[in-house]
Amino acid sequence: MQTPAEIDFERCESNELFRERIQDRIAMLEGHFGRITACRVTMRGPGGHHRTGGPYEVAIHLELPGKLQVDIDRAPDRDERYGDPFFAINDAFKRARRVLQDNVRHHMQGKVKHHDEQPVATVRLIDRADGFGFLKTADGRDIYFHQNSVLNGGFEKLKEGDRVTFAEETGDKGPQASTVRMHGNHRKG
Repeated sequence: MQTPAEIDFERCESNELFRERIQDRIAMLEGHFGRITACRVTMRGPGGHHRTGGPYEVAIHLELPGKLQVDIDRAPDRDERYGDPFFAINDAFKRARRVLQDNVRHHMQGKVKHHDEQPVATVRLIDRADGFGFLKTADGRDIYFHQNSVLNGGFEKLKEGDRVTFAEETGDKGPQASTVRMHGNHRKG
């Protein structure tokens, strides 16, 4: 993610267990959809001074390349399960994942079909500890990429010298790969 996720609590106190669960669910979305550029999650408690007895609501706002946004903000039905804050968190992120799968992938795949073939590059450097690397393009340029940009959770499989295809965009510090796809098992020879 290009910016750190924002997590806010309304009508309930910030709880480290809630925060950890939310961050875990954000990481799961990033593992499936590494193109998420920003995320804001708001958890609303039942209101008042009640600790139980009312529904929790979790709103999620996601931003993706191309100014595409996804909002999950549905008030829960009169379902008792939303009285459990962890159920509310899990349900909101399940809905976010479904929306991303159904709409965003379809939208992005449609865009990819209209472009020329993606350029091919060679993995020049991998920094597994900090979760990033650099690609060397055919014209000799270095392109930064983050581990979340590697599709299908392939960051751990990448090795220096591997050939990949990538989509380039301009980041805050120069060119970066918004997506990196492993290009078979071919290595530069």
